[in-house]
Amino acid sequence: MTLPLIPTTVVGSWPRSKAVLNGLREKRAGRLTEEEFHRIADIAVIECIKLQEEAGVDLITDGEQRRDNFISFVADKIENVKMLSVADLLEYVEDKASFEEILGTLDVPAYSLTNPAAAGKISRKKPIALDEYLFAKQHTDKAVKVAIPGPYLLTRSMWVEGLSVATYPTKEDLAEDIVAVLREEIEELIAAGVPFIQLDEPVLTELVFTQKNANRTFMCGALTAKADAEEELAFAMELINKVTDGMLNKGSKIGLHICRGNWSTQEDTLLRGPYYPLMPYLAKLNVNQLVLEYATPRAGELHALEVFKDRDMEIGLGVVNPRIPEVERVEEIIARVKEAAKYIPLERLFLNPDCGFGTFAQRPMNTPEISVEKLKNIKKAAEVLRTELQTQEV
Repeated sequence: MTLPLIPTTVVGSWPRSKAVLNGLREKRAGRLTEEEFHRIADIAVIECIKLQEEAGVDLITDGEQRRDNFISFVADKIENVKMLSVADLLEYVEDKASFEEILGTLDVPAYSLTNPAAAGKISRKKPIALDEYLFAKQHTDKAVKVAIPGPYLLTRSMWVEGLSVATYPTKEDLAEDIVAVLREEIEELIAAGVPFIQLDEPVLTELVFTQKNANRTFMCGALTAKADAEEELAFAMELINKVTDGMLNKGSKIGLHICRGNWSTQEDTLLRGPYYPLMPYLAKLNVNQLVLEYATPRAGELHALEVFKDRDMEIGLGVVNPRIPEVERVEEIIARVKEAAKYIPLERLFLNPDCGFGTFAQRPMNTPEISVEKLKNIKKAAEVLRTELQTQEV
């Protein structure tokens, strides 16, 4: 992967077109075949790529146009995974009143929430993201990033006690097969030449930034989890390292994306707090890069990055907020990056939005037009910083 200094990238998702949204609904209802849907999605992916190229992004994605959201799409990719709606999940939740209260607090519409659950012995039925990468690569000369759900996210969401226990008595039992599925996928992604593989683990922040410990989360199935935060974090790190073991020196970077939730435009409903409580755990991870949210005051002090100052860890720095219509000024972005550079050398920084622009297909965080303008300003900021850095070296 040949990228410039201070590369610009995106986190993953992009707002879906009306045609894609209609296609997803029709496919789910059985009125559209897989082939017919993919013909619609192909057009959307090509358009998404063009918009990122127009914005000058160095490391692009396919916008996750074929996915209904960042996790439930795996139900089509893995054997014996059943898609559950909120109504379905209520059958397996003991405290139904609390479940409904949390959903209301999170400001997440029921139609956006679907959850993949293990209903039997799981295995990889077809590629999770390899096919998406191969199509995208046909339509761009840019480096292409691939995002896939991380092992802890999948384990927490897919282990639904009343449905999964017959095959997997505990979530730890399920985790073993999830690790195997992800390793198989990553091996094929690396073999295909994917330059950057991103594991998404948004639930990690729930473990340290909520009053109800691991109980409150925007991941449906994980609403029932009540484990101790320290125990859960140690378990999550173990799973991630099992997935990445032996994978880092095969030609692809592997990053871990950790955000504060991207399900609402209402900032006061989202997670708040510095990354400090997570840093002792993240420091043990076997990954090339951490993709972190730092565009809002909710993320706390950049000083938390200092733990990686003398370590060989890259940081994907969130410098624009995908949830607001205001476009961050180039000068603001530059100032934020320079502040981060006090703790992490510029040479180890990638610049990106905090999260995706279209987490849930039916509820995008922003419009394509505003998203492009935000990316353009990230690119302009990166160019200024590159020039300054190169001038200093001369």
